[in-house]
Amino acid sequence: MPQFLDRFPLRTAADIPDLIGAAYGQDAVLLTVDDLAPEFLDLKTGLLGELFQKVTNYRLPLALVLPDADAYGPRFGELALEHRSHPLIRFFADESAARAWLARV
Repeated sequence: MPQFLDRFPLRTAADIPDLIGAAYGQDAVLLTVDDLAPEFLDLKTGLLGELFQKVTNYRLPLALVLPDADAYGPRFGELALEHRSHPLIRFFADESAARAWLARV
């Protein structure tokens, strides 16, 4: 069974390398909306893009649980749709679906 890091708080860009370090030896990462500071959900800040770049560089699957991605704006909803088939980064409305995907990657 794959092991993954979950419930890691991300408040600033400085937390991203800490997440990567904490995920060392894990197979994947699961984050919920509660783990992310509001700035991560504002695409203008670039923080989510920075997180995506890091997990992609380290080939670390990431499941993001956001019950309503469209609540963060139409561009955010588009981003979630674009990642439906991404091999490393996916958005999910509920945690059980996220865990099921992580068990398969």
